[in-house]
Amino acid sequence: MIEELHDDKLKDLELKANQIRQLIIESLVEAGSGHSAGPLGMTDIFTAFYFHILNHDPKNPDWEDRDRLVLSNGHICPVRYAAMALSGYFPIEELKTLRKLNSRLQGHPHRSALPGVETTSGPLGEGISQAIGMALAAKLDNKKHHIYCIASDGEQQEGNTWEAVMFAAKYKINNLTLVIDRNNIQIDGFTENIMPLEPFRAKYEAFNWKVFEVDGHNIKMFVDAIREARSVFEKPTAIIAHTTPGKGVDFMENRFEWHGMPPDTQDVKGAPPKGQQTKKALDELRTLQGKIVSEHQ
Repeated sequence: MIEELHDDKLKDLELKANQIRQLIIESLVEAGSGHSAGPLGMTDIFTAFYFHILNHDPKNPDWEDRDRLVLSNGHICPVRYAAMALSGYFPIEELKTLRKLNSRLQGHPHRSALPGVETTSGPLGEGISQAIGMALAAKLDNKKHHIYCIASDGEQQEGNTWEAVMFAAKYKINNLTLVIDRNNIQIDGFTENIMPLEPFRAKYEAFNWKVFEVDGHNIKMFVDAIREARSVFEKPTAIIAHTTPGKGVDFMENRFEWHGMPPDTQDVKGAPPKGQQTKKALDELRTLQGKIVSEHQ
């Protein structure tokens, strides 16, 4: 049972989300490579999962009755790693090893490398199928844990996604909740220019899914949608979360150029010069943290 989110807990989650965004920037800069826009955009949702929604135990990551969180778009793993570290899966200092040789924190999550990671990802479009398999297995074994899958909007352009969506509806996989990051960008532009997805919600509804739409930066709205989705028993559920890529860093927001690039690796039009980007990003986030604190006083 997921508890209703009250004001004190909401304040705590917002502060954690801000801290996670800072950890994302710091780890990406240390790595010198990786994805910025997606992780920053999905931070509020990962914060909600790891600190309020998931039934999990960081000290016992293989606990049989844990909820499963499958990350299909594995390239946004810096946000998952930061949330996991902050919740106690491994020391925060280990985030500095992101993408380095022999690190457990690979550029795409590797299931056998890091306890608490449910699947190995890389090729987009596979995570929904993997999550459905886990959910079906849980139903066959009469298990009560829930399976959540996070996927990108860009990977909805993959044909195997829709095979999985049909399968889940046919078998009424109601112990699965899919969360789609609707940030409208992919590596080389905007989704609606490259391969349009709209009418997006109507597509899932036509495939007999129950669909919710939320502001992906409104943690309370997202938690409420998860709570409501968990009460649906006749079909699988999807939450379309509208997010801002690069959220919290002004010069990154809604810029697809930051999809797969960390700060201070090259000059980007409209951004501070290379060498000043990290400082600007962290200054903005730290200022926001002060704003969050003052708003709740």
